[in-house]
Amino acid sequence: MSTGGGTGRKRHVLSALVQNQPGVLAHVSGMFASRGFNIESLAVGETDDPHLSRITVVVNGDDRLLEQIRKQLEKIVTVVKVQDISREDFVERDLMLIKFDAQAEHLAEVKALVDIYRGRIVDVGPEQVMVEISGQEKKIEAFVDAVRPYGIRELARTGRIALVRGSRPMRPEEDAGETDASETAVVGHSHL
Repeated sequence: MSTGGGTGRKRHVLSALVQNQPGVLAHVSGMFASRGFNIESLAVGETDDPHLSRITVVVNGDDRLLEQIRKQLEKIVTVVKVQDISREDFVERDLMLIKFDAQAEHLAEVKALVDIYRGRIVDVGPEQVMVEISGQEKKIEAFVDAVRPYGIRELARTGRIALVRGSRPMRPEEDAGETDASETAVVGHSHL
């Protein structure tokens, strides 16, 4: 997906496995800031391994510069692996909580709208409704536009998370070669 007429800037989704330690997010986001990239979306969460977290970053930028940043990120001691999954077949989702005005007489039409977008009403007050909805960015934005006439009071989004389709998970062992997975310590690339 190109953005801008012929500027070479594209939307990139970077997925980074990092050691679950204080300061790693500051190092990763600082790398983008120091290179003049605006982060469109950033989501961080622990993986199935409590020692690792996954950071998903969405930025717009030149392919060559993004590849340089990806390589520089991998040099950070607490970063295990970084992959630009933009060229891969991947699934991405965003989660949103949105609170908007909905009087009792409009509750049936609000419920129908929430059902159409496969959302879920998580709280109902006398004058406001809170809805949880997840999906692709286009779906989230379409829902926001659909409920805007009711009067949006608050909105919070997680940012995008993404995984590559198929059976090739991004694990530190991928680069470990013939080493037994039980012997592989989680270390940054600077220690390899």
